[in-house]
Amino acid sequence: MPVCPFNFVTDGKKHNICLVGGGGKTTVIYELAAMWAACGRRVLVLTSTHILQPADGSFAADATAVHNLWQQGRYAVIGTPELSTGKLTAPPQDLYEALHLQADVILCEADGSRHHPCKVPAENEPVLLPDSDIVLAVAGMDALDNSLQQACQRPQLAAELLGCSLDSVIDEQMLAALLLSEQGARKNVGARTYYIVLNKCDLLKAAQQEEMLRLLVGAGMDEHRIWLRERGE
Repeated sequence: MPVCPFNFVTDGKKHNICLVGGGGKTTVIYELAAMWAACGRRVLVLTSTHILQPADGSFAADATAVHNLWQQGRYAVIGTPELSTGKLTAPPQDLYEALHLQADVILCEADGSRHHPCKVPAENEPVLLPDSDIVLAVAGMDALDNSLQQACQRPQLAAELLGCSLDSVIDEQMLAALLLSEQGARKNVGARTYYIVLNKCDLLKAAQQEEMLRLLVGAGMDEHRIWLRERGE
């Protein structure tokens, strides 16, 4: 079970959370969903783009199936199956509208990265739910010490944003810039509360963790809104 430090996890309030960025969004979504469901909360998981269809029987094709899962103390995943990929796309709007007021927590994968640890969104990305109140940006720490071309989704946009070449090696300052930029992970956040998940921190040296925190906090990010997440949590 994840050890998520964010205050919204235990505040007992209704939340609608969108996850953006790269480096493990789906894993984080399903871990958080399982944690809240185990606490008796009605959790709804969906995507506004694409998400891997769960293999644990938590997919629900209609509202009745969602309520059955909730009664079992489980989270429910809704979406439209895409047969060519095995993934889910956005659910029918009428199904979402029928359920979103009844759910205690909604988790939405609102951005795709094609397994890259970091990314810069295209013009039409991310697809944030209008009624969401929290944005969680995820970045994999395995991006560090790799080139933009290797580790970043939409590397050309990243190079333009950072003012460097595609062959530039990603360091802590570059990754922090992608996470803090309103053209990067913070795009369209607006009045929503913004949190950062630094994923795979067990791959980092202590000095690299400290440098990432120093850069993010130094730029005005609340330290309590940064999760240093290790694999296997």
